[in-house]
Amino acid sequence: MHELGIVTHVAKTLDELAEENHITKIGSVTLEIGEVSGILYEYFTDCWNYFKVRHPILKEAELKIEIIPAVTYCEDCRGTYETITYGKICPHCGSEHTYLLQGNECSIKEIEAETDDIQENT
Repeated sequence: MHELGIVTHVAKTLDELAEENHITKIGSVTLEIGEVSGILYEYFTDCWNYFKVRHPILKEAELKIEIIPAVTYCEDCRGTYETITYGKICPHCGSEHTYLLQGNECSIKEIEAETDDIQENT
């Protein structure tokens, strides 16, 4: 189960952002996860819920997941197609000279947060 490792990495990134930007509370985190990333969304959500109660900045944070569809590109006919439906073989020309354009990523898209009110004396 690599989902816990990914949640740990996301939490570390959020900690760094919180420190840099004086964030005191994170209300929600939106992640973009590719449909062929290998991440099981149910496990990921379970790991998030387990981890966040042990991590003060994330204690009340809601996890939002947006799925990025997997799209493959064919080098021969220069077409794109749905990876899940057709796999490695291009449905347009039958070529195997293809590669994944998107759908394998996992990234933080958006964070809703509260910051410290820093007052400067001038």
